[in-house]
Amino acid sequence: MHVPDGFINAPVSLAAGAVAASAVAVCLRGARRELDERAAPLAGLVAAFIFAVQMLNFPVAAGTSGHLLGGALAAILVGPYTGVLCISVVLLMQGVLFADGGLTALGVNITDMAVVTTVVAYALFRLLAKALPRRRSSVTAAAFVAALVSVPAAACAFTLIYALGGTTDVPIGKVATAMIGVHVLIGVGEAVITALTVGAVVAVRPDLVYGARGLAKPLEIRKADGTVVPVEVSKAAPRPVRKIAGVGLVLALALAGFVSFYASTSPDGLEKVAHDKGIDAGAKAHAAKDSPLADYQVKDVSDARLSGGLAGVIGVGATLAVGTGVFVVVRRRRSHAAAAKAAPVTTETV
Repeated sequence: MHVPDGFINAPVSLAAGAVAASAVAVCLRGARRELDERAAPLAGLVAAFIFAVQMLNFPVAAGTSGHLLGGALAAILVGPYTGVLCISVVLLMQGVLFADGGLTALGVNITDMAVVTTVVAYALFRLLAKALPRRRSSVTAAAFVAALVSVPAAACAFTLIYALGGTTDVPIGKVATAMIGVHVLIGVGEAVITALTVGAVVAVRPDLVYGARGLAKPLEIRKADGTVVPVEVSKAAPRPVRKIAGVGLVLALALAGFVSFYASTSPDGLEKVAHDKGIDAGAKAHAAKDSPLADYQVKDVSDARLSGGLAGVIGVGATLAVGTGVFVVVRRRRSHAAAAKAAPVTTETV
């Protein structure tokens, strides 16, 4: 659903950019409450994993494909504020390095694919989590429904943006029907991927899933006389995350570097609708079309399989580096703010 340059006019693109910038600023502050010493590096890995999975277009109808948007997955794994930042990093890397999603449309894409999907998905996820029994299976079920709904919600948001600033004269009713119809199908794929990923992590490390906090059994010490004493979380040593982080990184590299070669080559939902309805008549050439990684191919590497695989691996590495850097800085700002708040106030007498 990456919106190219030229689909939306300049005034609405600027307005969407202002909305996106404001949302990112709010999320940078909100993420301080979500990121602890383990979540910061893992959030960068979540961004890299979503980048990799977005390369795996899956068929949803004749001549149409879809791919993960990732808002629901990111929000449930690392929190809604951090989730918006994860998807924003992915969109930035895709636009700048791979000419995927317009640069003048970056605000539109962040508003639609990062903010709308994350807010809708996490709000619905929390409602379902409160209504369902407090079990790990409930987290997976809630993740499935939240992800399913988030994709047509993003399609509705695009339709609204297009109604306000579309550069071609296409009846908005036709755009809405086509966009929502195909993205309901794409939402099923999104839901399956999200549920499988969340379910896998919850099964082995529920303590690392933001949406599953409180499900892990409390730590206890059993004494020689048989009595059980609970251990306060603050006094318990945090479990290392290196193993699961390593597995996640290897999986992301494998998906982007190898599995992506077998992804569907059919146009995604927005591309198909834009072509069929004439929305793409106003499309403009991407400012980064001459990037050495444009279209997820490494320039001057003739073998398509090798070229695409290398581009995917580079993308995962770049997204991981930028994402981790952002989240580590946010985490340090939280630590500095906490230290300043806890510092004793001294007064001098003259």
